[in-house]
Amino acid sequence: MSGLKLFRTDTTNSGMTEVMPRLAEIEADVQGLVETHMEMLLGVRFLASEYSTGPVHRGRIDSLGLDENGSPVIVEYKRGTDAGVINQGLFYLSWLMDHRAEFEHLVRDRLGAAVASEVRWSAPRLICIAGDFTRYDVHAVREHRRSIGLVRYRLFGSDLLGLEPVASVSGAPLAARRARRQAAVRTVAGVHGTPMAELAAAVDEALLGLGDGVARVERKTYTAFQKLRNFACVCPPQRSKVLVYLKVDPTQVDLLDGFTRDVTGIGHHGTGDLEVQVRTERDLTRAHELFRAGYASA
Repeated sequence: MSGLKLFRTDTTNSGMTEVMPRLAEIEADVQGLVETHMEMLLGVRFLASEYSTGPVHRGRIDSLGLDENGSPVIVEYKRGTDAGVINQGLFYLSWLMDHRAEFEHLVRDRLGAAVASEVRWSAPRLICIAGDFTRYDVHAVREHRRSIGLVRYRLFGSDLLGLEPVASVSGAPLAARRARRQAAVRTVAGVHGTPMAELAAAVDEALLGLGDGVARVERKTYTAFQKLRNFACVCPPQRSKVLVYLKVDPTQVDLLDGFTRDVTGIGHHGTGDLEVQVRTERDLTRAHELFRAGYASA
């Protein structure tokens, strides 16, 4: 986004006017915009703003939320570039891990007991939103073992907000993620048979290979793939197919019986309104375009 140029077409005079990017006047302007529309922008349900960490830590967490997969989320904002934003966020993340009961109580108050009982503590997330980041910030995130995302923002004109993921890690070393995938394949193979297990692994690799910084989040009933928010959810392989749910508008897709289905308003595991049924390698090949559409939506 730092190099992105945005133009507004002038249909009257057949010309174009460049919409100049700018930073917010104050940090609170960015915070207010994101908190008001957090679920749409980040896939995170908003819980609290300026949350006090008490008299010992003497801090205030900019925003607290819960993502689509039940993971706690801390969002920290900076108007411009600030070398301390990651360390500040990690400080609060450490506090959060020591105050799980307090966070779950907050979730219970805001979202209900059922949601609070499903909070996923294996990978709490930190999202830093700022005007820009240094190369040292990007390197630090990629070396860290926590789930951290760096997001650059820009305001365009009076009514446009742009968010650009700069770097992200899913909170587990690559070797550990690979070992989990291989173990999952072996487990599925023992239950459903090797061909379907191998197809599930191929779906996994296809989604991970869509771009840098794709996080793989394992839940009991599905595996989510996310950038800022989920773009695909894969259910454990069935005997004859692998079900993938994508954040793609089904009305914009030519639905094919036995391959794609509109599940808007139909209960299913994970998130996304377009169901893709992968039964063969050929299905996987023709699903790639839909996978890319889901990834673009994130």
